[in-house]
Amino acid sequence: MKNARKSGRRLFLKQSAVTTTGMALGLEMTGTPFVSSALGANDRIRMGFIGVGNRGSQLLSSFMKNRDVEIAALCDVYEPYTLRDRSKVCGRFLDELGERIPAMGETFSGKVERYKDFRRLIDRKDIDAVCIATPDHWHAVQAIMAMESGKDVYVEKPLTITIHEGRTMVEAASRTNRVTQVGLNRRGAPVYQELAGLVRSGKIGKVTVARAYHVSNMYPDGIGKAQPENPPEGFDWDMWLGPRPFRPYQYTIAPYKFRWWKSYSSQIGNWGVHYLDVIRWLIGEQAPSAVSTHGGKYVIDDDRTIPDTMEVTFEFGSGAVVIFGLYEAGGGNPIPGWEVELCGVQGTLSANERVYKIVPPSPGQFQKRSTPGEPVEKRLETPVDSTDSLVRNFLDCVKSRSKSLCDMEEGHRSTTFAHLANIALETKTRIEWDPKTERITNNSDANNLLHYQYREPWKL
Repeated sequence: MKNARKSGRRLFLKQSAVTTTGMALGLEMTGTPFVSSALGANDRIRMGFIGVGNRGSQLLSSFMKNRDVEIAALCDVYEPYTLRDRSKVCGRFLDELGERIPAMGETFSGKVERYKDFRRLIDRKDIDAVCIATPDHWHAVQAIMAMESGKDVYVEKPLTITIHEGRTMVEAASRTNRVTQVGLNRRGAPVYQELAGLVRSGKIGKVTVARAYHVSNMYPDGIGKAQPENPPEGFDWDMWLGPRPFRPYQYTIAPYKFRWWKSYSSQIGNWGVHYLDVIRWLIGEQAPSAVSTHGGKYVIDDDRTIPDTMEVTFEFGSGAVVIFGLYEAGGGNPIPGWEVELCGVQGTLSANERVYKIVPPSPGQFQKRSTPGEPVEKRLETPVDSTDSLVRNFLDCVKSRSKSLCDMEEGHRSTTFAHLANIALETKTRIEWDPKTERITNNSDANNLLHYQYREPWKL
């Protein structure tokens, strides 16, 4: 199947997009995002969705806002999700997870095939692209299989569960020449797009410190406790586990709560990658040179296997540190109202998806006072859904074959931050990182955590 399924229909899509957008705008296609939104009747992109639970349903809704998308197939290991019937969802899920269980009930314009096994969806030759929103430990296997079958891939963050998976996915994207988009949706936010230019042009001077936090006080119950038991009717637990070792089903793992289990994800993978991606993007860094992490499961008495309290420091060879705090056993917020804060020698920038503020510096010890400048605040008056923007960019790139806003390499580099933080905590080591070889250089045993042995028959 490798790299050989460029159907006549796909070539038509590519050629029609280049022709219409290139002639209309006079733009060079390579590396030019947002090249087209004018669509003809024959330009529809046939999409398959793998994983249509909470986030998968949000992405399904976002893709369906685009007239050039045709939903061809849905796949999930939980049958009520593929049927799109909330009335068939286990009552315990509805009681405990509430709105995290999607509303469903969408109306599709054509026939939509339903699958429990994603391989049947990927084998379809009439599907142009897939959207993957399965649990994180599945992303690599499914994305690589999809790319090798000739499909473009939109895959939700965090990209992977290991650093080795990420590099293998990058190589697969390059080998198969597929368009990819990783769902780090702030790449689609106009505020951050403007700031990427401002910060890199020196608006706040050399940035020496940046910080971001995820604060959610889950005391006292956390994700709760549950005993191993049989999965609810219609839930294929073995398929949910996939490459991970078999273990009995627990309600505190799936659906939704898997990101509090280190075998399947983490909360720095869930939330941290969003903010660390923004910071890395704004200051133009690829990877840290050193990482140290402190924290643990201090207070919350639940089933989680990840910390309830965690603070990470990433150090860069260029001379900067980035701090990320994960506080799920207490309140407070060091940067209230903001997602990220960047401290430059000529100003401090605070930002979220809707607004940013730059405050001029106050002179420090021994420094001469001068007339201080005025703070600058800029607010986005018309709300823009950054996920919708990222999805639209992906669709445009599927047609134009341009580089997307957050391709596999970008997604891998940002996800690597989360994995390195978890490895530093696990090994209780200040790890030193070589971003070229993607190896830890001062603790050889720590490199054993760059990947794990898959359960058969799954492989990369």
